[in-house]
Amino acid sequence: MTRRPGPEPVQIVKQRRDAVLRALVEGVPYVQFMGITFERRGDELTGIMPYKDDLIGNPILPALHGGATAAFLEVTAIITLSWAFIWEDMESGALDVSDLSHVHLPRLPKTIDFTVDYLRSGLPRDAYARARINRSGRRYASVHVEGWQDNRERMFAQATGHFVMPQRKG
Repeated sequence: MTRRPGPEPVQIVKQRRDAVLRALVEGVPYVQFMGITFERRGDELTGIMPYKDDLIGNPILPALHGGATAAFLEVTAIITLSWAFIWEDMESGALDVSDLSHVHLPRLPKTIDFTVDYLRSGLPRDAYARARINRSGRRYASVHVEGWQDNRERMFAQATGHFVMPQRKG
């Protein structure tokens, strides 16, 4: 009787996923410049844009700059799409995680269009965002992103974007 191999230890799975996410995020210099980070819970990502004075567009209110808000939502959409794109390969072992320099990761999706709805002023505090992939095919993806600060139910911005997906090898 042959015995099936047991599941991987949970710590090994977490380490692999965290390493791939870190490589994905660190491969984009603009993400570093903005200070955006990502928290992972299973396959769900939450983007975090820590507050810093440089992000203020209107010092009289004060309010976050619309460009910083839009960039944050777009980065969250792109990283979420990339994460979903590589998930199956990462989990199956098809993605070689022994050398995680960003050169070995697939190219990022390219933005076709990105429309932002500014629902209220972004306050001078940390911002959070989650993206939901509405459609993702071989060539094209549609994503909706919601941004909030103190209360998940009170969004300060939302966006919809369309992206060209990288082509799979082989």
